[in-house]
Amino acid sequence: MSKFAVLGHGVVGSGVVELFYKNKAKIEKTAGHELDIKYILDIREFPDSPYKDKFVKNIDEIVNDSEVTTVAECMGGVEPAFTFTKQCLEKGKNVCTSNKELVAAKGDILFEIAKKNKCNYFFEASVGGAIPIIRPLHRCLAGNDITSVSGILNGTTNFILTKMIDEGMAFDDALKLAQKLGYAEANPAADVEGHDACRKICIISSLVYGRHVYPENVTTKGITDVKLDDVKIVRNMGAIKLIGKVEKLENGKILPFVMPMVVPNDSLLSSVNDVFNAVMVEGDGFDKVMFYGRGAGKLPTASAVMGDMIDAERHDDTILSQCWESSADNSFLADSNELKAQMYVRINGSLADAKNVFDISDVLEDSNNETAFVTNEITLGEANKLSEKLDVVTLLPILK
Repeated sequence: MSKFAVLGHGVVGSGVVELFYKNKAKIEKTAGHELDIKYILDIREFPDSPYKDKFVKNIDEIVNDSEVTTVAECMGGVEPAFTFTKQCLEKGKNVCTSNKELVAAKGDILFEIAKKNKCNYFFEASVGGAIPIIRPLHRCLAGNDITSVSGILNGTTNFILTKMIDEGMAFDDALKLAQKLGYAEANPAADVEGHDACRKICIISSLVYGRHVYPENVTTKGITDVKLDDVKIVRNMGAIKLIGKVEKLENGKILPFVMPMVVPNDSLLSSVNDVFNAVMVEGDGFDKVMFYGRGAGKLPTASAVMGDMIDAERHDDTILSQCWESSADNSFLADSNELKAQMYVRINGSLADAKNVFDISDVLEDSNNETAFVTNEITLGEANKLSEKLDVVTLLPILK
């Protein structure tokens, strides 16, 4: 029999415990041997929990117990999660995490420790909740040259934008509704400013292209400046979504970014609404595939953690394909100004003013005081430079 430990008994951690005991017989059959949860680490008291005898407050009890073979880290944040994870891996214990902030910041270090100690650091739950995206990227699609991965990676912002699109709701009102329904935190900055999506695209970029992409090196812009006027103007051509994307450029560099983009109606991503997430992968052998589902929540995320824990129990050595190398510099990253796309632009000014500056493909709105249009393909850097010649209200790349 092998024993599990769960670090953190919040939303995800409690979900892991609940899911394990709900499906214990099936999980044991899949893993190939008997399993049980021996410890749940949390500094809080849970006197009414049916598992109250399993709670501990000291990580040393878990680290020094040879019966514990696999640990679920569901704490969130970098510390003390990094220290606890490091200690477990150094003892040869597998760690399966839902902690995207830790993977994005320290994943390369933890992979190296896992390799040295012949165990695994798994992170399926760190991107997309229950959506299986990590395994397909490093297993099913591993024989392809992946040219880009793009997605709606944050359910809170997608819910807010859906309300703006479908109901004409102002951003502030949609945010308040998201908070009321429990989709957004009291402090929603990590979601609406794009940091959550940035961590996820860093993890995807690192996995696909093999070198650690750190969040501080990724251009990140959230949805706080998305205007209802623009949502209405682009409605016939597409929808404004917060997109996290990484693409491989012709010069061999990769370009990861997070920003609001106009997603054309002919893209499957345009119809992903409410709190759902979706990830589109493009490669030379399969063209396009899309992964879709609930990107967060207690049991969906716990499902991904449990899948990793079962996988970890079935391996006696490190799975090297689910690792990446540290990066001493960011020379392999392209600047976001190199992003090439058609642009949606809205200006205070006439169509004649716009035509004097931009190469226009389509006009969406034309009045004496305001003009909205779509440019032909241009780099984001060129578009920003040209915008200095006009009174630009909005400039958004169009996803291709």
